[in-house]
Amino acid sequence: MKLLRSEAIVLRRIDYGEADRIVTLYARDAGLIKGFAAHARGSRRRFGAALEPFARITLHWQSARGDGLARLREAELQDLRPDLRAELDTLSLAAYGCEVLEALFADGEPHADVFDVLEAYLAALPAGTAQERAAFKLLFELRLLRAAGYLPHLLHCAECGETATPSQVAFSAERGGRLCPSCAGSDFRLRLSPLTLGTLARCLNVAADRFTGFRFGPLTLSEGAAVLGDALRVHLPHALRSQAFVDRFLENATPRQYDKNGL
Repeated sequence: MKLLRSEAIVLRRIDYGEADRIVTLYARDAGLIKGFAAHARGSRRRFGAALEPFARITLHWQSARGDGLARLREAELQDLRPDLRAELDTLSLAAYGCEVLEALFADGEPHADVFDVLEAYLAALPAGTAQERAAFKLLFELRLLRAAGYLPHLLHCAECGETATPSQVAFSAERGGRLCPSCAGSDFRLRLSPLTLGTLARCLNVAADRFTGFRFGPLTLSEGAAVLGDALRVHLPHALRSQAFVDRFLENATPRQYDKNGL
């Protein structure tokens, strides 16, 4: 069977039996891979520390067999990213990012741009402040939703196309995104500033692997998190294990007062 090779990022791994591991990775040239690494826990030459979560590696593998698992043959470590494990916040946000990506792109199709977004997100997390990390999470979710084809309407009403900008607009991921007052009706849970949706839309005009240099105020962070959380809730196949840790982080990271200098 042909031996395949690609740059990859380890999303998660579990120990299997006494010596083996089952590893989930995202490969630049192959998309999502779930693989079986025989004797990985005792093989320093073939794997070493390369199968730790968040590591960037060069992976050698053979295609999946009847059990649905690829056979992982060797991994060359490029970056272990130990700084992501230094703080609970960065560890939680990194795990969340990997879990969201796995859930949205489980089809196994390669998306090199998605690989680059994950790589840039993981690289940005350690050096960020709490508010910057909250912004990184927002940008990461926004870019993955676009890549997956699930981006909600942000600049006009999803049902009638209205582009007027009242002081508040409604938002419903189930109905396609932004809703004007006439289409929304009177009973809506999520109402927010159209400026928040405009800021999110403008972020899509920036290179997808850029995470630094953005400056979001508390209103944008809190409303943006609500918008993208609603969109992910609709499209993710199941609840995320890491969600509770990330929600706790966001409560501490986002000040409750408005920042007049932010967007």
